[in-house]
Amino acid sequence: MIKIFTGKTKDVFQLEDGNIKLVFKDDMTGADGVFDPGANTVGLTVEGAGLAGLNMSVFYFKLLEEKDYPTHFISAEENIMTVKQAAPFTGGLEVICRYKAMGSFIRRYGGLIKEGAALNAVVEMTLKDDARGDPLINEDVLVAVGILKPGEYEKIKTLTQKICEVIKNDIAEKGMELCDIKLEFGKDKHGNIILIDEISGGNMRVLENGIPVSPLDLSKKLSGF
Repeated sequence: MIKIFTGKTKDVFQLEDGNIKLVFKDDMTGADGVFDPGANTVGLTVEGAGLAGLNMSVFYFKLLEEKDYPTHFISAEENIMTVKQAAPFTGGLEVICRYKAMGSFIRRYGGLIKEGAALNAVVEMTLKDDARGDPLINEDVLVAVGILKPGEYEKIKTLTQKICEVIKNDIAEKGMELCDIKLEFGKDKHGNIILIDEISGGNMRVLENGIPVSPLDLSKKLSGF
């Protein structure tokens, strides 16, 4: 097992059989001890956060695969998830689906829309570039710089909205409301676009009776762990 990447919330290892192991850590994104799923720095460490993120990810990967949405998930044990090898898009591409105007959306567009206003599954894409503050990037630029091929932006957008609808409905069935969620996609060895990374409370904002639900509590309420 060879370590190939040290991330903010996960470490990544290459296995001899070509698969990948993701080791979930208790670090969470945010600033000054306050959790923020849109932050690009580690802001706090919470015991049990890694296991909660893993359990919730497994729950949703299995749910999505039941509905024939392709993911990289293979298996999981303790705080480790084994996944199929998939090539992330050049530079790292994050896809955010928004149902409410919150977080960085309000920081950018707060002069045009009120915080908490409803959004109809608005999709944004950002580059995983901490030094540049994870800049937004549009379809024309993604194609121009070679990150996506023509037509792939619309495929990812449509897939994102369908996947997020499944997650949103499951959360709603449990009495909560999904406000926004961050996903990541890559390509498998056949060139197919698949869902990768994780689907955890650390990558989404959820409200219960108008109050934010912490990632650990969210994992317990959604996946039973």
